[in-house]
Amino acid sequence: MAQINYYTAEGLKKLKEELHELKTVQRPSITEQIAEARDKGDLSENAEYDAAKEAQGILEMKISKLDNIIANARLLDKANIDNSKVYILSIVKIKNQVNGMEMEYTLVAENEADIKLKKISVDSPIGRGLLGKKQGDIAEINTPNGTVKFEIIGISR
Repeated sequence: MAQINYYTAEGLKKLKEELHELKTVQRPSITEQIAEARDKGDLSENAEYDAAKEAQGILEMKISKLDNIIANARLLDKANIDNSKVYILSIVKIKNQVNGMEMEYTLVAENEADIKLKKISVDSPIGRGLLGKKQGDIAEINTPNGTVKFEIIGISR
């Protein structure tokens, strides 16, 4: 059974662009490399041919995987997200109860998480701990360094 993944419009667009690049640029390039290696003679002792065929197999596997991911992707719409609780695509402002540090994160699907962009996965320990909480709630998050308490001080989209 295919796994359904949730994407923002931006995340799904990136996947489609990557698939397009693989099919229209990389696939013809590898086909050309195979043809050139084939022209060099005996295929049984042709390392270039073997390498190009292996690269082709890896590329076709990537293309197949991306095709499958895109076919089973579901688009998330920010307009339909309730701001009373923390859900996927919520922008959550939290405050560490120990040191008073405030942070703001957007909860996204696993495949779009990027800590540099302050996007954390709903499947991460922090993401799981925040899901379903309301403003003012305290989320107790189990981390490798012990349990950390965060107060939800704002939810937006």
